[in-house]
Amino acid sequence: MDPSQTPRVFSERYELNHLIARGGMAEVYRARDRLLDRPVALKVLFPELSVDRSFVERFRREAQAAANLSHPNIVPVFDWGEDTGTYFIVMEFIDGRPLSSILKSAGTLSPERTADIGAHVAAALGFAHKHGVIHRDVKPGNVLITDDGQVKVTDFGIARAINTEESLTQTGAVMGTATYFSPEQAEGIGVDARSDIYSLGVVLFEMVTGRPPFLGESPVAVASKHVRDHPPAPRELNPSIPPTFEAIILKSMAKDPAHRYSTAEELRADLLRFNEGRSVLAMDDTTAMLAAQGVGATQAISAVAGVDATQAMAATSAADGGEEAEESGTNRTRNYAIVLAVLLILLAGAGYLLGRNLGYFGGSPSFNLPNVVSKQVVPATAILKNDGLMVARSNQVSSDAPGTVITTDPAPYALVKKGDTVTLKVAIAAPVQKVTVPQGITNTSLSNAETILRGAGLVPATKSQTNNAVAGTVLSSDPTAGSKIPQGSTVTLTVSSGPSNVTVPALINLTAVQAGQALGATGLTVGTQTYQPSTQYQANFVISSDPPTGTSVAPGSSVNIVVSSGPPPTTTTTTTTTSTTTTTTSPSSSTTTTPHHRRG
Repeated sequence: MDPSQTPRVFSERYELNHLIARGGMAEVYRARDRLLDRPVALKVLFPELSVDRSFVERFRREAQAAANLSHPNIVPVFDWGEDTGTYFIVMEFIDGRPLSSILKSAGTLSPERTADIGAHVAAALGFAHKHGVIHRDVKPGNVLITDDGQVKVTDFGIARAINTEESLTQTGAVMGTATYFSPEQAEGIGVDARSDIYSLGVVLFEMVTGRPPFLGESPVAVASKHVRDHPPAPRELNPSIPPTFEAIILKSMAKDPAHRYSTAEELRADLLRFNEGRSVLAMDDTTAMLAAQGVGATQAISAVAGVDATQAMAATSAADGGEEAEESGTNRTRNYAIVLAVLLILLAGAGYLLGRNLGYFGGSPSFNLPNVVSKQVVPATAILKNDGLMVARSNQVSSDAPGTVITTDPAPYALVKKGDTVTLKVAIAAPVQKVTVPQGITNTSLSNAETILRGAGLVPATKSQTNNAVAGTVLSSDPTAGSKIPQGSTVTLTVSSGPSNVTVPALINLTAVQAGQALGATGLTVGTQTYQPSTQYQANFVISSDPPTGTSVAPGSSVNIVVSSGPPPTTTTTTTTTSTTTTTTSPSSSTTTTPHHRRG
């Protein structure tokens, strides 16, 4: 923002600092929450969206749903609202970089780093799905990575407010989103949690290959490819990608949702298994079956023929230019014969193994162990017992959901017979450690209280309350200091938002004494008291106040009053008529003569 301009403040609380990102629907600013004195991220919707009432209503419902998501890998929504016709949402400010920026500078990430980031994103999606929220816009721009490696997913719910068909007609703004559409999104049909899994698969593809799977000149063209085209194999673009990780990506991106991971937790479990060097569920069942039996086609050819299979196949098409044509033809015939012999031996061996597995050639019937990894232990046990197997169990502390089967011994698809024992290694949660809610978190600033709580391994949350204490002061906590609670629990801090305003009471036609009493009862005081004549109000009765009745003012404010001094004084005019009298005096007598008035 221009430093010379006064920063805009939304809802008299959120003061914009500077623009940090611009997307297809909104601009994101770093802002300061004046009430709690902390940085926040403010997403301000574009004006053309703010005037669409149906969009605003859908957005409101989704923002409220997203605000209820509390997870370490989800950027929390603090607030949302409207200010002079502009709608906004307030989120935690994450000091980090979007994954899109990291990919732009790095090009590609290692499969191990990709799996680690993907597992955190899948954890966020899985939590949201359990609470009925589907993201609908999983893309690198909505994944934030902090400097210490934390992974945060943002923008939950906002995509639902946008109509897919309408958004595909926009150019540029939605191009990035169309790049990560699931086929069902592109077709405008109903989506569920597996749509987010597909989009995350596209993100994983881009992270290890350096480009998205489908490119096009328009969003419609890209969306069409999601529906109709198969993506290139990641290993074709980057041969260093392990086949197991390629299998995870392709399973996530299956066109048919039924062929993808059924839940984000399943995808997360496979990503964790990959990074731990364990087998993953995404590998093709046939390949997994052969691997469990310790047999690979190349190994088998090498063992039986005593030659490298690749060299034998290459020999069928290579000719020595220095030899005669007849000799070259003889060599090719010999090489064909070798390969044919190897294949016949393998076929015979496979037939023999199959016969033993079916109970022929003196062998007892055997079958491949069902894959129950990632299932809950109760249904997994039922599946195995239904096949006539004995089941044992061992527990292991794991990040997987408690009760989830981590591995089996023997491994999935290994050959077993009825009566064999299968040991299930089952995930259990780490013992819950309890901590004491620390002292010193009340009657102090919010930032200080939050620092104390985080240092104790607790998660601070806030709610505001009007109070005479200074705004931002912590009034109380729930649970209170000294309480024993599990580590990682949330402690809610009640924070003062400052005193609430009071209303100037009705003072007119009260005596000055009564007016003072009325003001005192509401926490106000009498300011100046002046007198003014009035024919309407008796002496000593209030004529008016400043501020006037009904005005909202801060507690302790003074109110000036004007008091009647009674009616103004009246003025009387008197007229006097003077007559002239003439007196004549003589020594012996006096005569008074009164003049006569002439008659008209």
